[in-house]
Amino acid sequence: MDQPAWKRRNIALIGGRGGAAQQRQMRNLTSIDLNLLVDLEALLQYRNITHAALHVGRSQPAMSRALSRLRGMFDDDLLVRGSSGLVLTPLAEDLAQMLPSVLGTVRQMVNCSFAPRECRWKVTMAMPDHQALVLLPRLLPRLRECAPYLDIVTDSFLVGALRRLEQGEIDLAVGQIGAAPAGYLRRRLYEDRFTCLLRHNHPALAQEWTIGTFEALRHVAIASEYNDRFGQIYDASANLGILLNCNPMVVSNVLTAAVVIAATDLVLIVPNRVAIRIATMLPLAVVDPPVELTPYEAALIWHERCHRDPQHRWLRREIAAAARAAQSDGEAAINE
Repeated sequence: MDQPAWKRRNIALIGGRGGAAQQRQMRNLTSIDLNLLVDLEALLQYRNITHAALHVGRSQPAMSRALSRLRGMFDDDLLVRGSSGLVLTPLAEDLAQMLPSVLGTVRQMVNCSFAPRECRWKVTMAMPDHQALVLLPRLLPRLRECAPYLDIVTDSFLVGALRRLEQGEIDLAVGQIGAAPAGYLRRRLYEDRFTCLLRHNHPALAQEWTIGTFEALRHVAIASEYNDRFGQIYDASANLGILLNCNPMVVSNVLTAAVVIAATDLVLIVPNRVAIRIATMLPLAVVDPPVELTPYEAALIWHERCHRDPQHRWLRREIAAAARAAQSDGEAAINE
């Protein structure tokens, strides 16, 4: 059933769909106290100045003044006396329908509450394959329990990670970086040492494990675009084979390398946590190298644009907790 002409006219005016004259009459928002809309919401709900004042925590005189200002703002009485109390004008009835959604949106915007169990979101993390092998088995069960609607996407390439963090192409990176450049932050996840992986019946294990024995072995290396490390997120383990042996076999990822060394006399150098994790899946031996190698430190890196975001901050804490749990796993495996 069509609405009366006077009803349609009010809706057009409030919605800004009137003619040019009506548009000229609309006030600039900077001249309006939008806090009055909260008072208006209470007045329209209770239709009683005293009750509305109690609802918003104002005094009765203050609410009366607010109603007077609202009447001037909308050029309408809004509430008028009836036989059983205050009644709404037609314009006030229109406003009563609009205000809940308008103020609900504003409240949601300024509160920014975050409930991990209810939020649907996706996070892209750049991390080397071997770091995913260590972190994800501990991280994903935690997230499945606490944030069931969170989708984690991993990207094994660290090339251009700083730029991609800044532009929002990725949300977090796990890798190595000496110090976070301006605009970036880092959190140390753990420090590890490098160890060697060989097949469990490798001939070298029956000999004295010396530098000469070690250097005589052919290494397998992980493919990596290893450019200038200055100011970049990198991963040293992908290149130790190249640094120690001029003719390594290069493969695409750590699991491929592990399968290869399980069937050959090649050797792979990786962080100890990674080595222990892989040795639980394949018949491989974990041996300390007979040379001193710089310790491996894994860090979590992000851009300051996300630093105070509640979702991002929550996830960083979960990743750090997963890294601690993975460290405990590694220590337990060593002691078995």
